[in-house]
Amino acid sequence: MNKNTFKTVKLKKGELNIYDFGGIKLHAYKTNDFIDDEVFIIEKNGKAVIIESPCFFDNNEELTEYLKDVEVEGILVAYHGAGATFLPDVPKYATQNALEYSENGGGKALINNFTAAFGKIFDNSVHKITDVINEGKVTIGDIDFIIKQTSEAFDIEIPEINAVYTHMLGHDCHSIVAGAGHADAIIAQLKDYIDKGYDLILTSHYTPEDLKDAQTKIDYLENLKSIAEKCTDSDEFKSEVQKQYPNYSGENYLDMTTGFFFS
Repeated sequence: MNKNTFKTVKLKKGELNIYDFGGIKLHAYKTNDFIDDEVFIIEKNGKAVIIESPCFFDNNEELTEYLKDVEVEGILVAYHGAGATFLPDVPKYATQNALEYSENGGGKALINNFTAAFGKIFDNSVHKITDVINEGKVTIGDIDFIIKQTSEAFDIEIPEINAVYTHMLGHDCHSIVAGAGHADAIIAQLKDYIDKGYDLILTSHYTPEDLKDAQTKIDYLENLKSIAEKCTDSDEFKSEVQKQYPNYSGENYLDMTTGFFFS
């Protein structure tokens, strides 16, 4: 499936890119919110499973309306635990570490920060997990998912559409890279995606990407490490990265990366 082969449905705020695989469809919901969230709906036989949740009230409302004729079987809540007013009666699935990440860990800290930044338009309520899942295969709504636990939460393989979901990629934007070791871990993960030959890589803050995008990100991460080795302080590092990647978005992520490399 080509990442650009989709039909677009525009809503009042967000929009959906719909990929048709025949017996199964992927609805990629671009929220157009302040943190560029993406939510993914896998639909089969009139049933759907959702990966992640929107977290602004207006997005919650319009996506709920969009799904009114579909039977939602469950939501996989990995890295984005906020937005619990979205489909509150639908079963919520997460690994134990993802649950802890959203309720007490780094995910909860992000929710607190977003609440302070955006105020009442941000739904800071945390989804209550009804089904704790483990690594390996889980079947929801007649769709098989392969769960892989990560340090914070979990990634998801969707064999039926030859796709994988992870938190972040973004081939032309900066990412949060917590030092050289973290860069190496991301590189290893992306190389694994390339070896497995996924058609689509789904992420929380970007439209679906492909293996060329994964290679672009690998090159970026390798270069990031090289730049850090040659720089003596944070200002020099950030300036050089901006010089080499002038059109990249995610300036706030670059600030965080700079802090990790030059703490």
